[in-house]
Amino acid sequence: MASSLPPEDLVVMGRVAAPYAVSGWLKIQPFTQDVGSLLDYPHWHLGKQGQWRSYRLLEGKVHGQTVLACLEGIGDRNAAELLQSYEVAVERNELPQPAEGEYYWDQLTGLEVVNLQGDVLGRVAGLMETGAHEVLKVVGEYESRPKERLIPFVAALVQTVDLDARRIVVDWGLDY
Repeated sequence: MASSLPPEDLVVMGRVAAPYAVSGWLKIQPFTQDVGSLLDYPHWHLGKQGQWRSYRLLEGKVHGQTVLACLEGIGDRNAAELLQSYEVAVERNELPQPAEGEYYWDQLTGLEVVNLQGDVLGRVAGLMETGAHEVLKVVGEYESRPKERLIPFVAALVQTVDLDARRIVVDWGLDY
């Protein structure tokens, strides 16, 4: 059935990579830290270009670095092929609350980043995992030219994150 939820109430957790076998199973590329965590959610939303449709997860399993899933209403390979490259999302209110000082990446994307002097460095265009810590990818301008900054998301540099004001304050020079 079509989803009436606005996109901001959905969190993209993966992408349909391909059909799997002949009975309508899907191979999912999860975007989660734990490959199998997508299977914790009984209802999924599959969508493309802002058009979402709700599905009930009937069965699923981890298969290497992917997830194999059987969704209600997808009964054969042809139906599964039509969903290739669709995003897989769950409802935001189903996610566990992050601990104090922790954030979901999608909460940070789009926030304005300013330094201690009040200079606007740009907006968070995405995050990267480096193994040691996450890094904010901030896109803005410097001396009237586009500039991308990679700012480690660590307590020594990130002074405040204000989700309501949609702003992150960092200890970072304008010319870095």
